[in-house]
Order: sequence, then structure tokens, then C-alpha cells
Amino acid sequence: MQIAGSRVLLTGASGGLGRAIALALDERGAHLLLTGRNREALEQLPGEAFVADLATPEDVAALVQQIGAVDILIHNAGLPGTGKLETYSHGDIDRVLDVNLRSGVHLTRALMPGMVERGRGHLVFISSMAGKIPVPRASLYSATKFGLRGFAGALRDDLRGTGVGVSVVFPGPIEEAGLQADSGVKTPTPVKRYPKDVAAAVIKGIEKNKPELTVADPIQSFGAVMAALAPETAARARRLVGIDKIAEKTAERQTDKR
Repeated sequence: MQIAGSRVLLTGASGGLGRAIALALDERGAHLLLTGRNREALEQLPGEAFVADLATPEDVAALVQQIGAVDILIHNAGLPGTGKLETYSHGDIDRVLDVNLRSGVHLTRALMPGMVERGRGHLVFISSMAGKIPVPRASLYSATKFGLRGFAGALRDDLRGTGVGVSVVFPGPIEEAGLQADSGVKTPTPVKRYPKDVAAAVIKGIEKNKPELTVADPIQSFGAVMAALAPETAARARRLVGIDKIAEKTAERQTDKR
């Protein structure tokens, strides 16, 4: 699909990944509709700013009314959702589910019919390698990211032949953005990935109608294959390399982001 001239709604635009995606889209001539909770950060980016809290159904509904027709939806908004499940209140649980998963589903439901009617459009969901590999101390986060993968995959089949494409992007640890930037905890990786790499994957997904794009180092990519084929073996391997300790430290530093 051609990005130039397309109206693009990008959620979570005020974060590090959102900023990189917005700038890449702007370079290709997109008409940007940017949403997030930080107005100041949004207004520093090219495009129209719409402040909204996607954990609030009323804000999601109001956003749909404000933005009008959309050709491309990129659901990038997300909360960490790290920590043991029993440490979360009912409200905390709902907030993670609402921002990471439910709001993307509701926005898709609202905007997709217009795309189908026009015979063109694209839906992009920013998942995570935690949507392929179970992550300790992040059961809620993994649930939402696995959920986005399943939702997008089924939706892609439903939309076949309509002119509307669907892509899912799976970032691993990203330098300068995402969970690493939020927590300050570094995950050892042989090949570093940056926000611009995630943005490039988003562009490729839209332009080439790619179903899934991974932005991770080769070891993590192999870990995803192992997690699918041999879950127990893969879990033991993760423990051997100390993932539990990294996950625990990450969760401790993100309790204020629930």
C-alpha cells in the first residue's frame, strides 16, 4: 500500500518507538494523526495531535469521532505489564489489557469498515518477542502481546481479498526505547536493535503487506522457534542464561508504570 497521502492513526506516538515510527511515516508523505497521553511530546512531532488515554473507553470513542476517516491504523500503545500477577489490582489488570489489547481491537472495529468500503487500507499491530516467547514476571504483558498476534492473524484471513492488509511487528530488546529505556535494565544481545529498525519494519509491513516482521537478534529469533517447538527445553534454556533475574529487576523498576 502507498503511504504518501494516506491518513495514518498512530497510537502511543509520544514514546520512543512511536516517535521513530511517526518520523519514518512523515518522510514518506503520510498525513499523521498522532495520539498519546503526553501533549507536549505529541506536538513536537509532525501531524495532528490528539490526547487520549486508551485505558478509558470514553477516550477511545471520542478519538474515533475526532479523527474521521483513516487509511492506516498503527496500534503501538502499550504498558509494561511486568511483575507477578498477584501484585496487580483488578484495576491494574484491566488497564494493561485495555491499553495493550482492547483499545487496538476497538479502534480496528471502528475504522476497518471504512477501509473495506474504500477497498484499501492497512492495520499494523506492534506486538513484541514476548508475544512469541513467554517472559517470566510479565504474564500480563505476554498475554496482551500473544493476543495481538492471534487477533491480527485471524483478521488477516478475514480481510483477504478486501484490499486491507494486516501486519504484526515483533520487537525484541530495543536500545533507547521500550522496556529497556523504561527500566534501565539491559538485556545482553549480540546484535543491537534501535527504534529506527522498528520503524523500518512498520514501513515494510505496510508497503509490502507482510504478515509478520521480527526486529530481534538471531538468538532471540531462534528462541521463538524453540518456544513453539519445544516449550520445556526453551524454558530451561532461558533460565540457564539468567532471564529470570533480568525479568525480576525489570519488573521492580516498572511498578510505577501500571
